[in-house]
Amino acid sequence: MSDTSFEIPQKFEFTVTQAEQTALDLLAEGTGLSKQRIKDAMNKGAVWWTLKGKTLRLRRATKVLYKGSKIQFFYDEQVLARKPESANLIYDGGNYSIWFKPAGMLSQGSQWGDHCSILRWVEVNGQPNEGQRQRECFLVHRLDADAMGLIILAHDSQSAAKLSTLFQARDMRKFYQAWVVDDCDVPTTGLTLNEELDGKSATTHIKKIRVENNKTLLDVHIETGRKHQIRRHLANIGHPIVGDKLYGTKSPSGLQLLAYRLEFVCPNAKQPVIVELPQELQLK
Repeated sequence: MSDTSFEIPQKFEFTVTQAEQTALDLLAEGTGLSKQRIKDAMNKGAVWWTLKGKTLRLRRATKVLYKGSKIQFFYDEQVLARKPESANLIYDGGNYSIWFKPAGMLSQGSQWGDHCSILRWVEVNGQPNEGQRQRECFLVHRLDADAMGLIILAHDSQSAAKLSTLFQARDMRKFYQAWVVDDCDVPTTGLTLNEELDGKSATTHIKKIRVENNKTLLDVHIETGRKHQIRRHLANIGHPIVGDKLYGTKSPSGLQLLAYRLEFVCPNAKQPVIVELPQELQLK
């Protein structure tokens, strides 16, 4: 069978007109792509279907579609060719778990696919021991794709809601390490940055750990979670994070920002939880 190749990303939209038609047959006929490519793209989260106003990823190629349902296929060969990094389980709370997300791994996917996100990676690879029921995964918060460190996933909707409330109420204490450019002159008692971001309050506390090779290692604690808060606050005082291609200068070492510690009260057990990355995973 001939196979089509697209140099630029393509978005396909179809409406099912035949009863008993599968997604695989519909997409193969409509796109010219091989069924193997379509199966791979479906598995990686690039195909969506809408029925009665509800839109979901469609992964099962043999799914028989209802007449009138709509199919969207977001095909980008470069996205689909990417290989996901591996995440490490740091803490398992039963109804939720805490993982080390490596730099470059997304928190969640996009319409073009989700196979390189930690949410999908844990759904596929990070399940309990053999014989135990597979757990659902719900994203509770995010880390920038370029950043690395601890991220929480819930395994039922109730725990997801409870953990999200901790973040919203600022009852989740988040600590980071960051290498910044130059000698950052911070008092021994630390420094609080309160500059508003996008018209909203933002609070970042920083302490100097050490200076080395014309860069400073900082311990950072944030009370709010604005977009790129740490990166923007540090850049605004003249000390962008090493490797920050958005607010500083790109570096071969990548973005030197690490979420290394979380402190909170477990919303289920009502007991304090402190999770910190082992030393070998912290910034050196």
